[in-house]
Amino acid sequence: ETMLRRHAYPTLGGLRLADVTPSDVQSWVKTMSLTLKPRTVAVVHGIVSSCFKSAVRDRRLASNPCEGSQLPEIETQRVVPLTLEQVAALHAAIDPHCKALVHLCAATGLRQGEAFGLTADRVDFLRGIITVDRQAVYLAHQAISFGPPKRPASCREIPIPKDVVEMLSNHITAHGLGEHGLIFHGDDGSFLRRSTFSAKIWSPAREAAGLPRDVGLHALRHFYASLLIRNGESVKTVQARLGHDSA
Repeated sequence: ETMLRRHAYPTLGGLRLADVTPSDVQSWVKTMSLTLKPRTVAVVHGIVSSCFKSAVRDRRLASNPCEGSQLPEIETQRVVPLTLEQVAALHAAIDPHCKALVHLCAATGLRQGEAFGLTADRVDFLRGIITVDRQAVYLAHQAISFGPPKRPASCREIPIPKDVVEMLSNHITAHGLGEHGLIFHGDDGSFLRRSTFSAKIWSPAREAAGLPRDVGLHALRHFYASLLIRNGESVKTVQARLGHDSA
């Protein structure tokens, strides 16, 4: 909704479906490319294209005007995982309320929404297993709520070592549980807000740890994958732990 509102509706929103031509779409792509990164342009174009595909299936249109669009080339960037020292620096610098969050994400590879939506009943403290079957969902103009994981393959069980079990237990003892049994929550017990976490908690810790500005919480997911590979786990195991559709 946000992508459409910001980048598609201003140019295409006032046109009738049948009046949008491939040339219109190509001109729109060219305009977006002046201010947006190639990957963002591709995402927005893909969303609009899916709308036109639906119109074709419903026989509102004979063809999809987004087909054949020339999109800006996306440069593939090699992922360089954080080092143990960098993760330790992040852990040392971050707000005490979120130290356990850094530890957890580095030891499980949870996505941000999965971590923010983790509740105590999804942690088997005796067996050392976290069940991922939902996440915190953030939609414009709507209250934060639980929703399904990113994709069906994202539903999974992740084994956690004893130190992580102990860390989570200590965190709950120190900070209590929030609404719905949330392990990580705001001061009022509600869901952590992405914007607040990024601006007030993550960014200061990242700067204090001396890490680049493009290092987000997702970097801990890459770090976890690198740990698995470093310790001899198969690619299929890494796939399953991260909740990816394919290796």
